[in-house]
Amino acid sequence: MILHIDMDAFFASIEQAVNPRFKGKPLIVGTRNNKFYTVVCAASYEAKRLGISSGMSSKEAFQICPDLEFVVAEQGKYIWTSEQILELVKGYGFETAYISIDEFQVDIGSETEPHKIAENIRKQIYANFNITASIGIAKNCLLAKLASKLNKPNGVAILTDENLTQILSHVPAKKLSGVGPKTEPLLVGFGINTCLELYQKPAEYLESILGKFGLNLYEGLHCEESFNLNPGTDPGIQGSVPGLVPDLPKSIGHSYTFPRGSRNPQFIRAWIRLLSEMVGRRLREQKLVSFTTHLWLNGPEIGNFSAQVTSDQATNDSYELYRRSLKIMAKKGLKTPEIRAMGVTAGSLSLDSYPVLFLEQKRREGLIKAMDRINDRFGEDSIYPAVITFTRKLK
Repeated sequence: MILHIDMDAFFASIEQAVNPRFKGKPLIVGTRNNKFYTVVCAASYEAKRLGISSGMSSKEAFQICPDLEFVVAEQGKYIWTSEQILELVKGYGFETAYISIDEFQVDIGSETEPHKIAENIRKQIYANFNITASIGIAKNCLLAKLASKLNKPNGVAILTDENLTQILSHVPAKKLSGVGPKTEPLLVGFGINTCLELYQKPAEYLESILGKFGLNLYEGLHCEESFNLNPGTDPGIQGSVPGLVPDLPKSIGHSYTFPRGSRNPQFIRAWIRLLSEMVGRRLREQKLVSFTTHLWLNGPEIGNFSAQVTSDQATNDSYELYRRSLKIMAKKGLKTPEIRAMGVTAGSLSLDSYPVLFLEQKRREGLIKAMDRINDRFGEDSIYPAVITFTRKLK
């Protein structure tokens, strides 16, 4: 049997646990400081009951509930809690898989009291972290993940051979992991509305309407106790917790010396953007992320200027490296000194093992991957930020 542990409103629950004044109140977690100009990356159950959901603009959320509590997301806090929960679950001695920052799977084999094990894990998580988890139990990963949604929040559900048909007949197919906004209309068009109707279709039929993905769904539904057949899950992150590892490069950087000095702020920023793009590209190629961004400038007025900023959120996004470099300039009050040379360096490196946490980050990651694929196929600089053109036009 497989246990699927799904933390309830994970980010918002952590914030409520850390700050008791948020307990019982509608709360949203945003990705930016300005609470009226960000996106909801997590909502407490009190907020969800009002119709507020992840991915909604914070402005819309405040229109629904003007008295919403708001906090800015702290990625480091959530990652630390996730790691501690994983260690707690591993303590039970079963094979454990890290699925995402707020989901874990445990292979308990043929244990005769799976419900008791799930209840013990659920209670221990609450006792240690003051947050709740919902746990699903079933013969495989896909069904266990589905079961974890049935008694949310803070509940346990088990799918057995005896109750499987009855329960699946009442669960919409769209609740199954792997059935998204594009797949659901296809299933409905072929008369498949519930998980049971999907479960009862032969593999060949699903493959004919959904291609190979349909066959994956069939295997995921019918397989027996496997960590490897969970659609939508990256097997590369299962069974391990990412983090700092030895033998990584200490830093990755690029620098450039101009033929002559320049005071043009647009030209200087364009070059910082270009160097940041080059550094970010190398980070992504080596599957690394950086916590520290270092900016070096040289000129007759400022000599060798060097400063860095460290964030609790690691990145390999070139634009984020650029933004942090500009933040260094702004903090140091550098207006328009003459610049003859510059460099951007990424330090405090770690393996890029964590899945992205927020909707905005997922969209941004998709864009970056698309740009990298284009440049891999058609050559470097096939596609690049428009501001970089100013490195050629301005002095």
